[in-house]
Amino acid sequence: MGAFLDKPKTDKVNESGHGNGLVYGLSSMQGWRIEMEDAHCAVTGLPGNLSKWSFFAVFDGHAGARISAYCAEQLLNAIVETDDFCNLDPEDAPPLDDVKRGITEGFLNLDCRMRQIPEVEIGEDKSGSTAVCVLISPSHIFFANCGDSRGVLVRGGSVALATTDHKPVNPGERDRIQKAGGSVMIQRYKNVSNRGPTEQLVSPEPEIFAIDRDQAADQFVVLACDGIWDVMSNEELCNFVLHRTRVSDNLSHVCNEVVDTCLHKGSRDNMSVIIIAFDNAPKVDPEAVEADKQLNEKIVKTVKDKMEASPNLDLMQLFSHVKEKLQDEAMPPGGGLASKIPIIEETHKSLTATPDSENN
Repeated sequence: MGAFLDKPKTDKVNESGHGNGLVYGLSSMQGWRIEMEDAHCAVTGLPGNLSKWSFFAVFDGHAGARISAYCAEQLLNAIVETDDFCNLDPEDAPPLDDVKRGITEGFLNLDCRMRQIPEVEIGEDKSGSTAVCVLISPSHIFFANCGDSRGVLVRGGSVALATTDHKPVNPGERDRIQKAGGSVMIQRYKNVSNRGPTEQLVSPEPEIFAIDRDQAADQFVVLACDGIWDVMSNEELCNFVLHRTRVSDNLSHVCNEVVDTCLHKGSRDNMSVIIIAFDNAPKVDPEAVEADKQLNEKIVKTVKDKMEASPNLDLMQLFSHVKEKLQDEAMPPGGGLASKIPIIEETHKSLTATPDSENN
C-alpha cells in the first residue's frame, strides 16, 4: 500500500457504450501506485429475463490485483444466478427485499468461491478488494457497497443519494471490527475462526441502497474508488461532471478529466471512475463550450507571457503565477484550476522543448 513510483503513470484505460436508455464512459489510471489494482465492469442488458437491466461496478484492489479482477469477472454472475434474481418477473416492478437479498447472497457466494482459489486458500495471495456497484432496472436503482469506494446519484442538479464508505474510523464499522477481535488503530485484518463471513474483520456483506427512478430528474450515476473521493467531495464531483458534460458529450473524456483533476488535487492512489448518464443528463451547451475555449486561451496566453518574461520558471512557480493572475476567472466548479493544470503543463512543455526532446 505504501509503494509509490518516482512519477505517476498517466496512461488511461477507457471504455464507453450505451444501452437500455443509458450512456456510459469510464476511465482508469494507475497514478502514483507501483501497481494497478483497480478493476471495473460495465454491462447493459443482463442475461436471462433481465435484458432491460444494467450493471456497473468499480473494484479497488489491495495487496494485489487478483481479487479485484476476479470480482470484475464474476460478481455479476454470482448475483444473477441467485434464486431471487432467477425468479424476478421482467414485466413487474422488482420486489425490493428479493433484490436486496439476491445481491447480498451474490456477494457472500462470491466471497466463498474466492476463498477456495488455491493461492488464496494456502495464504500465498493475500489480496482483497472493495466493491461498489449499481444495478439499474426500468423502475429502480440499486447501489451495493462493500468498502470505501463510493457511488452517487445526481438528480435535478444535486446529489440525491450517496453510498456510505466502510472505513474503520466510522463508528459502526469500528464496532464490528472490534467485536471480531481486531484493532482499528493498527488495522490488522485476519479471519476469525468462530465468526461467520459477515462478522469478520473485513466483511463481504454489502450495504444496499434502493431508490425509485425519476425519469424527469435523474441525470447520472458516478461510481469511483477512493483515489477519487480522497480529494473530491460528493458535491464537488457532482458539480464538476455537470459542468464538463455541458462542454463535451464524450463521457470517457469527462472521466479522463475527473482522473487528471484528482491527480493534480493530490491523489496518490489508483483511480477509476464510471459515469452512467440518463436521458435527462446535461447536453452540450454552445455557450459553455465557448466559455471554456476562452478560458483555455487565457491560460495559454498567461503561460506564454510569463515564460517570455521568465523563461527559466519551473512548473510550480508557473502554477502560482497563473493562479494569481486568473484568480477572478470562473474555473470549472468542483475542479478549479487543478482541472486546467494539463493545459499549463502542455503549454510549458511546448515552450521549453528542444529539438532533441521533440525527437524522443
